[in-house]
Amino acid sequence: MKRRIAMALCLALAAASLSACGTGSTSTPDASVAPVTEAATEAETETEAETEAPTEAPTEEEAEEEAEEEDEENYDTGDASLDNIRNQDEIGDNELLVLSFGTSFNDSRRLTIGAIESELETACPDYSVRRGFTANIIIDHVERRDGIHIDDVNEALDRAVANNVKNLVVQPTHLMDGLEYHDLVDQVGQYADAFEKVSFGKPLLTSDDDFKRVEQAIVDWTKEYDDGETAIVFMGHGTEAESNAVYQKMQDLLTADGHTNYFVGTVEASPSVDDVLAQVQKGNYKKVVLEPLMVVAGDHANNDMAGDEEDSWKTIFTNAGYDVTCLLRGLGENEAIRKIYAEHAQAAIDEISK
Repeated sequence: MKRRIAMALCLALAAASLSACGTGSTSTPDASVAPVTEAATEAETETEAETEAPTEAPTEEEAEEEAEEEDEENYDTGDASLDNIRNQDEIGDNELLVLSFGTSFNDSRRLTIGAIESELETACPDYSVRRGFTANIIIDHVERRDGIHIDDVNEALDRAVANNVKNLVVQPTHLMDGLEYHDLVDQVGQYADAFEKVSFGKPLLTSDDDFKRVEQAIVDWTKEYDDGETAIVFMGHGTEAESNAVYQKMQDLLTADGHTNYFVGTVEASPSVDDVLAQVQKGNYKKVVLEPLMVVAGDHANNDMAGDEEDSWKTIFTNAGYDVTCLLRGLGENEAIRKIYAEHAQAAIDEISK
């Protein structure tokens, strides 16, 4: 299977954290705010799965293999021109930069990341919403295939500088804080002297209240399948880092609240698909619904979860005797999920306003 770890940027960050290289000032953050110099939680997070571009030029053999893979690719992922890439200039003093891992699946990108950006645009009318992707291989893939360029993080920050932005708020669409946190903070820190104030919004699963609201959102979203004989299985990305515990926390929450036919597994870590299958087989279920616990329905959802390969989750559960339904939709399509991101962005804006 193709693999890609998507990382997360998290926690509200006031510009005072960046005062060593910044020109502006802001109030001292409270305990929920993580300064730039603070060590981040060692965690990986997901939005989607594709590998990062190599740092060295590919060999001729690698280039040929890549060309063959592209020739075999299903290009019918939607019309890229329908997606607002949000790289307009002359935006005023306030920018809300939405950072996502990204996806090359055009419809999913528009319906998830694009929908979150639109939600933030409505919720934060005094800020111009702009987009940045962390995965350059996705940016390159979309540009090569569709002729559309999406800014990477440095390009998005350069654009903000060129637009003379004074107040920069960065809101990640990641599920949790993770290993990429350090890199993203360093990237923004290098640009901090170009802005008067900088603040970071929290990722989706940060507080206990976030977990409860996400739990309610996914239960409400799947209630039509909750018929007493169906196991509802959510597939997360997973990580070997400590933050993988968020999946077990969500599982424990679902079970404690009586949703005993809901199961959470991961592609890359534990619980694995075999772990989840073993739990499902303990019940008297006839059907299984599979859905990604990821912001987008990208490579992992379409291939690792719903693909026809022998090691896909769909195939594994089908071979185990279940009637399997795959729901190819990302969390970004859920209105309740989008509202959590909007509230986190507003909290970061409020930090700047202090």
